[in-house]
Amino acid sequence: MSYSTIFVGMDVHKDSFTLCCYTPENDKAWGTQKISPDVTLVIQYLEAAKRIYDLNADVVCGYEAGCLGYSLYRELKAAGVNCVILAPSTMPQDTGKRRVKTDKRDAEKIARCLAFRTYKPVAVPTEDTEEVKDFIRMRNDHKQSLTKVRQQINAFCLRHKLHYTAGKHKWTQKHLEWLAKCPLNAMLREILDEYLLTQNYLLERITQMDKRIEELSKTEKFNEKARKLTCFIGIKTITAMTVLAEVGNFNRFKDAEHFAAYLGLTPGEDSSGSKQKRLGITHAGNNLLRRLLVESAHCYNRGQVGYKSKDLKARQSSCSAEVVAYADRANVRLKKRYFRLLSRGKNSNVACVAIARELACFIWGMMVNKYNKVQRAAQP
Repeated sequence: MSYSTIFVGMDVHKDSFTLCCYTPENDKAWGTQKISPDVTLVIQYLEAAKRIYDLNADVVCGYEAGCLGYSLYRELKAAGVNCVILAPSTMPQDTGKRRVKTDKRDAEKIARCLAFRTYKPVAVPTEDTEEVKDFIRMRNDHKQSLTKVRQQINAFCLRHKLHYTAGKHKWTQKHLEWLAKCPLNAMLREILDEYLLTQNYLLERITQMDKRIEELSKTEKFNEKARKLTCFIGIKTITAMTVLAEVGNFNRFKDAEHFAAYLGLTPGEDSSGSKQKRLGITHAGNNLLRRLLVESAHCYNRGQVGYKSKDLKARQSSCSAEVVAYADRANVRLKKRYFRLLSRGKNSNVACVAIARELACFIWGMMVNKYNKVQRAAQP
């Protein structure tokens, strides 16, 4: 990057783009303009900025990750423009009660972040990886809708004093048969049947989507990596494909600790002087992956240490002996650590989060083939 560089911050919305130039040599923000959301107009603006400032100057533009996703980035890259997507959580935050927020100020803030590198860029996935990620997210949206409908059915039964006592667990075949035979008048029966129809439809759609994700996991791009991840306890195809699609390239993380930090599974700290105060996990980064790994970590509180279920043996049968040995070492270590944390008086949820952090470290090691180094990095 030459000394003469124009940094262009773009505050992008679905209805408009606000662009602002910043040049560090004179510490000046200039050329603020609001345009229609059209990449052609953005390119024309960049060309005009070079004519005003210096035809030989380099141009770097960027915008915050948001509703536009990666579409604008790809269009600008195709036009030969150096573009960056900034992670909002890594940018300096305004402090104080008195704060003026406008599109112009946001664009200038982005331009200054580009100039002084006070941000971290968002990793842009390949188009096929993004398509798989969107498909999995669509499946998760249907899963959330299913959960909501089931909650509505439970609330309906509670309002009308319908209590299921024939079993401990709901949403089994026995429970569904009980719902279909509940004594209700015609109107209430119609309401419950509509709820059940929606529940059955969503369940069928999710089943079909899971089959499609299984097919995607067997493609050349994901097959080997997905099979490796399913060697861990608590990780099956859906979770493995979600991790692969959401993370993309694991080599962009320096080590296992950086990957755990990306998931927000590392503990925070609020220390000053001689005072040291440890906080809970940071909750930074990808919420979906963090939740999935915590759910997977709950599987380590079941069964004896070293025990392998038939399902786990079947998943490991298609992998190399080296991969299986690494996964077995991780599974045994995490089970032992979970019960050791409980014996020290730790809450079970706290222990599961600690296991999720260490599981993330092992996943990183599996994906970058650094089997001998990751266990040391996973130490608390």
